[in-house]
Amino acid sequence: MEITRQPVVLRRRDFLLAGILLLAALPAFAQIQSPGNAPPPSPDKNTVLERAVEMYDAKKYATALLAFQEAAAAGKVEAAAYLGVMYSEGQGTAIDYEEAMKWLRKAAVAGDSQAMCNIGVLFYRGSGVPQRYDLARQWFRESAAAGNGQAMFNLGSMFRDGVGGAADPAEAMAWFFRAAATMNDKAMNSMGVMYQNGRGVIVDYPEALRWYKKAADLGNSSAMYNLGTMYEQGLGVEKDAAEARKWFDKAAATERSESALP
Repeated sequence: MEITRQPVVLRRRDFLLAGILLLAALPAFAQIQSPGNAPPPSPDKNTVLERAVEMYDAKKYATALLAFQEAAAAGKVEAAAYLGVMYSEGQGTAIDYEEAMKWLRKAAVAGDSQAMCNIGVLFYRGSGVPQRYDLARQWFRESAAAGNGQAMFNLGSMFRDGVGGAADPAEAMAWFFRAAATMNDKAMNSMGVMYQNGRGVIVDYPEALRWYKKAADLGNSSAMYNLGTMYEQGLGVEKDAAEARKWFDKAAATERSESALP
């Protein structure tokens, strides 16, 4: 399971790095001001958060970390959630699970559903905390109740695989369906697998194909490969070697593209 940060919904595509550098330089700059000159106004906390997100998306993690710390100190919940991810994944700083949990809890208490989900992932992995599947499920449920699709998918995976309790394919399918409604491509692919193999539902190849195609349209390489297999074996469709090869090639190209990302 992955620690992730969902994009903050902000208008934030025209920001300048110079703004963050100015923020870092303000204390020293203020000391050399002449008594008659007023210091420049501090950047608005929303602007600082927007710039931090821009730097994070550009993978300029060291700069983003400083800006997120500034925004979090000003009370921005989204910044605290990002800091939790950065400390847990070692982005712009050394991995520090204690610090990660501190920031994730701050964000979770303030209602950030992705922070709740990420706390669940830390307990699932046993990263910096005892491995506790019961607590992982608890946090995933709280996150899912707040509408988080990744948490719904994680719950489905635990019920499918029998992690932290007995396997329950029907319960897994219910969670995958809820996650798919949030456009979670992993859940869509998992539903295809469940329909193809008859886990929690009766075998239904056309339905498997439908969910694989939905996931593939969202860029899921596993779903692309699974579609290729269906066409190769003639499951729910006529055998079509050319169509199978098309989907296998798409899956391979998508995986290469993802692995090439910095």
